[in-house]
Amino acid sequence: MAAKTAHSAPTPGPVPDPATGAAVKAADRAHVFHSWSAQGLIDPLAVAGAEGSYFWDYDGNRYLDFSSQLVNTNIGHQHPKVVAAIQEQAARLCTFAPGFAVDVRSEAARLVAERTPGDLDKIFFTNGGAEAVEHAVRMARLHTGRTKVLSTYRSYHGATAAAINLTGDPRRWASDTASAGVVHFWGPFLYRSPFHATDERQECERALAHLEQTIAFEGPQSIAAILLETVPGTAGIMVPPPGYLAGVREICDRYGIVFILDEVMAGFGRTGHWFAADHFGVTPDLLTFAKGVNSGYVPLGGVAISAAIAADFDQRPYPGGLTYSGHPLACASAVATITAMAEEGIVANAAAIGAEIIGPGLREIAERHACVGEVRGLGVFWAVELVKDKATREPLVPYNATGPANRPMADFAAACKRGGLWPFVNMNRTHVVPPCTITEAEAKEGLAILDEALSAADAHAMPRP
Repeated sequence: MAAKTAHSAPTPGPVPDPATGAAVKAADRAHVFHSWSAQGLIDPLAVAGAEGSYFWDYDGNRYLDFSSQLVNTNIGHQHPKVVAAIQEQAARLCTFAPGFAVDVRSEAARLVAERTPGDLDKIFFTNGGAEAVEHAVRMARLHTGRTKVLSTYRSYHGATAAAINLTGDPRRWASDTASAGVVHFWGPFLYRSPFHATDERQECERALAHLEQTIAFEGPQSIAAILLETVPGTAGIMVPPPGYLAGVREICDRYGIVFILDEVMAGFGRTGHWFAADHFGVTPDLLTFAKGVNSGYVPLGGVAISAAIAADFDQRPYPGGLTYSGHPLACASAVATITAMAEEGIVANAAAIGAEIIGPGLREIAERHACVGEVRGLGVFWAVELVKDKATREPLVPYNATGPANRPMADFAAACKRGGLWPFVNMNRTHVVPPCTITEAEAKEGLAILDEALSAADAHAMPRP
């Protein structure tokens, strides 16, 4: 059975207060500019509070958070140990420049390095995942003296200049300069194989052959790094087939290419291990992290650096930095988060909930619904692929659909919210990504709501024979 966690029982929401909710909404609409949005077309929910796996609005509606917000509240909302650590640090030392040795900064770095694979023992702190990717790429280019970086289609690496060019989904298009030294290639994804593979072995072999060919045509002497999400997140939670990441590691070693794994979303318990790389027995040269390192309570990210790359900067300065690198409040929250995860068995809980509840539950749901083409994932990191036709695998909505073309997914999302579930929806998928602290009862509650809401998507799919 799944492990029990100390931070699991939801607190009832406050007494409904629609007037305050309306005021919060009005101030938001008057002054807040929202990311990734057409400002005049959005209607953001006014949030009154949150606890554990739930949050609620000012009308008294409570939602089970199957999104973990942006797949970052790995320890749930308002974990008391982390809240207390932030408060205590604020009373003692709110901020200090990154050039000083600060106890919580050193301890946060030690705790991260203790859990990273291999010799990734030096930690450069950033404010989030995109900046971590920016600095990892800079380190790789400086280490190799080369410029090109390879990344996959169906990926997301952040919204800053280099990170958005490295991204392999439509969010890149508006900002793509076509001159950032980035080359995209196809990663493995058996359900929609670009290599016409019929099993995982073929998908692995053909994906590696495609990468080798891409390197050959781009010129291996020009390639600084290959950047991969260990398990791609927003793009679809496509768990790589056995042998693929080890194969990429071997290719990088052969050509002197730096191997970067992006664990911003997959790290810190999300897949049922501290890092997703642990599932595959690989050690990259650089590893980026953010989100789950402190569940987003205070902005924090970073790069874990191998001994060889760290040594490049023993006698020459690293040409990069941030005012808030290793911010004491953020580091205190990371220390408290990692400590709580270890003490409360939260990583083991994520593994058990995925193996015993979410995985089996989603596979049963898939059998009942015409719209479910595939379920896949690890730990509390799952995707449900929605299709018009199980036989042809045609997506329920077109790629990057908006407006009326996206109605089937909008109908599904609305049905989830009516049932008290806040979903993570992207393109033709819903992702099941609750906090790593979720209990068995909460997971079953969420799956029941999801099961019912999928009937709204079934209405747009081919009936089962």
